[in-house]
Amino acid sequence: MKLLHSSLHLLLSLSLLSCADRIEQTDKLRQEMADKKIKRITNAELNETVNAWGEQMVAVMQSELTARLKTGVAPDSLCQLRQVPKTRALAERYAVTVDLLGPQDVQNPRFSAKEREVLDAYLYNAENKLPQQSNIQRIADTLYVYNAAIPLDNPICKACFGDQKQPLAVWRLAFTKREIIRRMTAKKKK
Repeated sequence: MKLLHSSLHLLLSLSLLSCADRIEQTDKLRQEMADKKIKRITNAELNETVNAWGEQMVAVMQSELTARLKTGVAPDSLCQLRQVPKTRALAERYAVTVDLLGPQDVQNPRFSAKEREVLDAYLYNAENKLPQQSNIQRIADTLYVYNAAIPLDNPICKACFGDQKQPLAVWRLAFTKREIIRRMTAKKKK
């Protein structure tokens, strides 16, 4: 009798585990099917969305980093964005790559030629004390990069790039087109 009871318990446990696995796979399948649906989203809508998200994210990240620098935490880890939890949370939520760039990144081969040109323009504007504006670049039709220069009088510039000939700090937010569209359509459904 105990053997029968143990066998039934094992069988029930295995069936529950397979159901949980099936539910998880169903959610993934549902998301994949939603991603493959044809959606009509214009380039203007994509740019507007990236601009709105970029402005909001930069405001939060800049505020957080400035506040954390004032607490006396070592600037090295902060400038590399390791100890900024809100920034990490935003990056995960929007599936975006966040970087804090400085003058040395004008020559960084990790970035496309177009991105390096924009960074060079930011550096030129900083050297000549010209106004800086945010910027969106579309790279290879799959990546949208939002850049925003941090004002030179902000503590971030001095703490993170003060040892450079010309202090300059620029936020770089790299959004993949697929993730932008995924989040746009999720917001429209709600």
